[in-house]
Amino acid sequence: MSAPTSAAADILVVGGGLGGVAAALAALDRGRSVLLTEETDWIGGQLTSQGVPPDEHAWIEQFGATRTYRALREAIRDHYRTWYPLTEEARRRRYLNPGEGRVSPLCHEPRVGAAVLAAMVAPYMAAGRLRILYRHRPVAASVDGDRVRSVVVEGPDGTRVEVSAPYVLDATELGDLLPLTGTEHVTGFESRRDTGEPSAPDGAQPANMQAFSWVFAVDHRAGENHTVDRPAGYDRWAAYHPPQWPNRLLSLSAPDPRTLETVPRGFTPNADSGPVVADQSKDAGDKELWEFRRVFSRKLYRPGFAASDVTIVNWPMIDYLPGPLVGVDDKERGRHLAAARELSMSMLYWLQTEAPRPDGGTGWPGLRLRGDVLGTADGLAKAPYIRESRRIVARRRIVEQDLSLAVRGEHGAVRYADSVGIGMYRIDLHPSTGGDTYIDVASSPFQIPLGALLPVRVRNLLPVCKNIGTTHITNGCYRLHPVEWNIGEAAGSLAAYCLDHRLDAEQVYEDGTWLRRFQDELTGAGVELAWPEVKGY
Repeated sequence: MSAPTSAAADILVVGGGLGGVAAALAALDRGRSVLLTEETDWIGGQLTSQGVPPDEHAWIEQFGATRTYRALREAIRDHYRTWYPLTEEARRRRYLNPGEGRVSPLCHEPRVGAAVLAAMVAPYMAAGRLRILYRHRPVAASVDGDRVRSVVVEGPDGTRVEVSAPYVLDATELGDLLPLTGTEHVTGFESRRDTGEPSAPDGAQPANMQAFSWVFAVDHRAGENHTVDRPAGYDRWAAYHPPQWPNRLLSLSAPDPRTLETVPRGFTPNADSGPVVADQSKDAGDKELWEFRRVFSRKLYRPGFAASDVTIVNWPMIDYLPGPLVGVDDKERGRHLAAARELSMSMLYWLQTEAPRPDGGTGWPGLRLRGDVLGTADGLAKAPYIRESRRIVARRRIVEQDLSLAVRGEHGAVRYADSVGIGMYRIDLHPSTGGDTYIDVASSPFQIPLGALLPVRVRNLLPVCKNIGTTHITNGCYRLHPVEWNIGEAAGSLAAYCLDHRLDAEQVYEDGTWLRRFQDELTGAGVELAWPEVKGY
């Protein structure tokens, strides 16, 4: 293998998910040069390459997100208003929900999110201050004591680039830089003895992690047959009955995450069950699956423009439970990834051939894969939807009792003096590779403490997504779109701030004067550091 070529920047961001993009934009806006790497050919992570419309809290249109995240949301809406033949009534909607999905007030096609994010970074690329290495993944790192000196990333043809930077940000979906750099980290469940969390098990379970999913998009063409080839492992998946699950996984019944009561879901392509309520404090939205993550609603367009809606299949029935992607070798990881894709295709085949219909028949052969919505030829997302990552051992660890509504009650979440942002979501843990069912706990609107972004030892590596100092439990509410964006924006801002003032991140954390100045900069940039008086759900 030939020696890697070299590159340098003020800040290296490894991973182009939402946290990585937000970190890069924040650093660029503060005058720094950035090299960003991404394993796929789209930036945006869970919003785009993983195919998941944003999961957001009930107040997202009023407060509870950074200014730049709001700019992203409005740019997505403006994309539809500019280029899509909306009805005049739809075009005038202040809070346009392009898909009229129930999971969020902004359900949209992943390809539109990718286009908008590409437009947001384009000026910095034109100015030569941002370089993006697409389809590159980290494979090695050079470390000198407590500092990361460089990271080697590899492209699809095997060529390697060694990138050096004073600050290195880990925005990978699985926290891949943590083992490569020797940064102290944990995986899976911590024990109740360790964390004191009411929902934690008695003993640590490092291999027990939330399931990942390989999502896909479909529309429905009545009277046509788009049935896919029967997957080779279909019989196995059709018979698969996971532990702690009420029935076979390939079905339209699943536990209610909040009550664990088995609930049948509805699924009728192009269903119209009335006005959409996209407020998870009132309705989780997951009882009618077609509308749940619908990203294109034909009713919003001029008559005759579209024959079908488009919906994203990201349901518990495609959660991959047989094993994790962390803590296994490359061969085992590849086996799990391939099996997860087969599970998703088996779900589609079951929907096309065996799913019960309201008219008493079975199967919806008119269901058609829409890979174009996801930027793929095979109909599946570019990358699996990752819910849980390796997590740093941090200066401050966020635990369940910091924000659980049952624990905190009217007091609200713990207030952190080192807040660098805010977020809100229920503690929402999907079934896990260890056989656990849902853990779903009401939470209070919370803050993001700076200490959770700082490794206990390594001085110039910052986590910017699901790899911050949460626990397995609290990761369940810190992993969603607006929170990840805020984490990334705070980390990118911190790296630039430290470079500007010749500081280490730990000095900002430990010195009240530097911390307050940094927080003032964040506030000036539109980062909210505290919540108004609102109660959780």
